[in-house]
Amino acid sequence: MGLDKILSIGGRPGLFKLLTQTRTGFVAESLLDKRRVSVGMSSNVSVLSEIAIYTLDEELPLREVFQKIQTKEKGGRTAIGHKEDKLKLEEYFFEILPNYDEDRVYPSDIKKVIQWYNILNDHGITNFTEDATDNEDSEEE
Repeated sequence: MGLDKILSIGGRPGLFKLLTQTRTGFVAESLLDKRRVSVGMSSNVSVLSEIAIYTLDEELPLREVFQKIQTKEKGGRTAIGHKEDKLKLEEYFFEILPNYDEDRVYPSDIKKVIQWYNILNDHGITNFTEDATDNEDSEEE
C-alpha cells in the first residue's frame, strides 16, 4: 500500500487507511486501533503522498523524507520517540535532512513525521517509492 491511501485527519490521533468514498465524504480505518470512522468533506484531511517538507532549496515530498529515515534506521523504528524534547528532535531531523528550513519546519512537524514513520513501520507499510501502487500493478502483468 502506498502513501496515497494513508490519511492524516485533523483532530484525530494517528494515521488512517482510506477504505471507500461515500456521497458525503469517505470511510477510513485507524492504523492505531482498527476503528472505522466516517469523515465528511469539511474535515481537514491530508493525504501523506501530497505532503512535503520545506528545505532551503525546494519542497521535499514526505515519502523521500521517510526513505531517508528508513535508510538511517536500516528499516527499523526511529532511534528517538516523537515525545522527545525540541532540541533532540531538531538534532535528529538535521541528521536526516541537513538542509531543512528551520524557520518553516516546526518541532510539531518533526514530531508528526517521526510518529507517522513509526506507525507506518509498525504496520509494515515501508515501501516509500514514488509509485508503489503502479509498481505492484506492472508486476502482475
